[in-house]
Amino acid sequence: MKPTTSYITEGQSIKIPLGCKTLFFEVELGVIIGRRCSKVQEQEVDDYIGGYCLVLDMTAQDFQRGAKAKGHPWCLSKGFDTACPVSDFIPKEKVKNYSDIELWLKVNGLIKQKSSTSDMIFSFPQVISYISSYITLEEGDVIITGSPAGAGPVEPGEIIEAGLADIMNIKFPVIAQ
Repeated sequence: MKPTTSYITEGQSIKIPLGCKTLFFEVELGVIIGRRCSKVQEQEVDDYIGGYCLVLDMTAQDFQRGAKAKGHPWCLSKGFDTACPVSDFIPKEKVKNYSDIELWLKVNGLIKQKSSTSDMIFSFPQVISYISSYITLEEGDVIITGSPAGAGPVEPGEIIEAGLADIMNIKFPVIAQ
């Protein structure tokens, strides 16, 4: 779950939550739903995509491990304030082939993640069709779709930069709270 208080945009900082010792990054392509839908068939998914955004899915790994060990929900580890940095809206027309587009992420200028959406385990139509089988999706809902290999830790003072091919770049500093 990513509550709206977890979303931040460029110009804001990723704040490591109090008590967190291990904060991980992941770059993902966000699919923005364009109109209300439910029980969408895979072949119909494109009709419901309104656009995209580039997303950093931040995870307080130590919070997540603790919750898993106790059988508790993970929402605190993924939904804390500033856990979901997002880019500006990317119009649907700018992404010619969402099934094969490069995602990359750098920490302090060093590449940590670089891959294509073609390497994903599940296709966007599979993901959106499955989710919409259980959850009615509304205009503006964002589905983050999975991350390439290479997710890893960040520390206060580091800078995360990510991109979607040559379409969009984002940059966020990481700070202690």
